[in-house]
Amino acid sequence: MNLKRVRAVANKEYIQIIRDPRSLALGLLIPVILIVLFGYALSLDIKNVPLAIWDQDNSKVSVDFLLNFKNSDYFKIIGYYDNYRDLERLLDYGETMMAMVIPKDFSRYIYSNQSAPVQLILDGSDSNTAQISLGYAQSVVQAYNDKLLRKASQTNLVNPQPISLEQRIWFNQDFESKNFIVPGLIAIIMMIIAALLTSLTVAREWERGTMEQLISTPVRSSELIIGKFLPYFAIGMIDLVISVVLGRFIFFVPLRGSLLQLAIMSALFLTGALSLGIFISTVAKNQLMASQMAILTSFLPTFLLSGFTYEIFNMPEWVQGITYLIPARYFIKILRGIYLKDVGMVELWPEAICLVVFSILMSRLAIHKFKKKII
Repeated sequence: MNLKRVRAVANKEYIQIIRDPRSLALGLLIPVILIVLFGYALSLDIKNVPLAIWDQDNSKVSVDFLLNFKNSDYFKIIGYYDNYRDLERLLDYGETMMAMVIPKDFSRYIYSNQSAPVQLILDGSDSNTAQISLGYAQSVVQAYNDKLLRKASQTNLVNPQPISLEQRIWFNQDFESKNFIVPGLIAIIMMIIAALLTSLTVAREWERGTMEQLISTPVRSSELIIGKFLPYFAIGMIDLVISVVLGRFIFFVPLRGSLLQLAIMSALFLTGALSLGIFISTVAKNQLMASQMAILTSFLPTFLLSGFTYEIFNMPEWVQGITYLIPARYFIKILRGIYLKDVGMVELWPEAICLVVFSILMSRLAIHKFKKKII
């Protein structure tokens, strides 16, 4: 082995890397982002579980009981309500994970040697988080029971009976993790199409030298972009059908909502995702750069910051702010709403509007950027 030749080739590669600062920046930026996200922002510990309260008793005893949840790091009380309708709406919209109802005679139950029932309604869509959160709630209740028993043993009061936590699991009563994972995977699959397929389309034309031939034809830039878009859109919709069929008949994941709504919302998200991939392809100079940019800007945010892998409420506030820029956040909420909760556009219209804006914005950016490239 000739070391001089090896050194010459290595020097050539160093020069190529320096001449392509964007690839170098991405190569150095990706590990930094992943380490920061996994080490700081993305925690497997469940905290700040959203909890809605309906205190029908409004007594000193009930307030003292609720303080145990308020002072806990595991729960975040998002509000106090006075009817079941509001609690149901919050659970349907995914604005809370738990709803607690304290009965009217709660304080009387405590001091009359009767069991004091407390109803806990739990959104079981995310089976793992729901089970952990339920365990936290049971621990808080048990700690309060122990406190009452210790207090009763030091006084002449009648020993209070332990509080009875009566839980009701909605949307996923058996805590089946597949019911939570399969709908979210549809968003991941569609983003993979955008990241690994469409991001290479225009860059591949430049690398192969065929873009000049396309430019010389009378085909308009918008026509060229749409022409490249349509085949991948068809693939994406076929993947949607495959995912729904496999989920329903292989894994027995229920589809409680409208299949038509699912198809329309999926088409909107797919349009934006594919347009993002084409936009990346027009910006990048080569396929390697395009694939790196696509993974960094589409696939990783979808996988990590959309609520698919980690609960958004469990992230630091500054990371939660970033998630509002991730289109998959809204799509996954729509998917789980249609699949598990049978909610329609009346409840999901804010997320639907976000997908419409995302699709229109990325489509216009893709066409506009490509037009600038061929001028």
